[in-house]
Amino acid sequence: MNHFVHESSYIDENVSIGKGTKIWHFCHVHKGAQIGEKCSLGQNVNVSNNVKIGNGVKIQNNVTVFEGVELEDYVFCGPSMVFTNDLTPRSKYPKGPAGYKRTLVKYGASIGANATIVCGNTIGEWAMIASGAVVTKDVPAYALMAGVPTKQLGWVCKCGKPLKDNFKCGECGREYILENNELKEK
Repeated sequence: MNHFVHESSYIDENVSIGKGTKIWHFCHVHKGAQIGEKCSLGQNVNVSNNVKIGNGVKIQNNVTVFEGVELEDYVFCGPSMVFTNDLTPRSKYPKGPAGYKRTLVKYGASIGANATIVCGNTIGEWAMIASGAVVTKDVPAYALMAGVPTKQLGWVCKCGKPLKDNFKCGECGREYILENNELKEK
């Protein structure tokens, strides 16, 4: 076995787990899930049926990745953040997978602790979602989002530092340009 699964965790049949991935205490990975290489699933993480998780993803404690959610490479999910997959759930009238709305978290995006991601939205590459925020619409690449519901406060560098008006990172030196309200690296 080229990955680690703590003895208290459950891994269903027909699951793919990449090399170097670590699955810690009290996790459950459901059938059909695909988890990439060098991922870390903290305590009490639940990965639902048919979920796809890329390489280098870090999911902190107490997160459920519901069916319909896809996490691309190097996504960070903070402690106790929440995904949804049904906009109008009813206990008496469950819709099942056909009624789930897709949520896509793109390459390198970070979601803070206790944030909520309402289903049916896409979070762009390298976006940063503040702790406690509630995402109710698509998030542009490199956007810094906060609030309930979220509002864009600015832009962030790949390294995670907020960018100033000149779009040059004071931390790592990367430079960006803003065209048609889209930030792109020079």
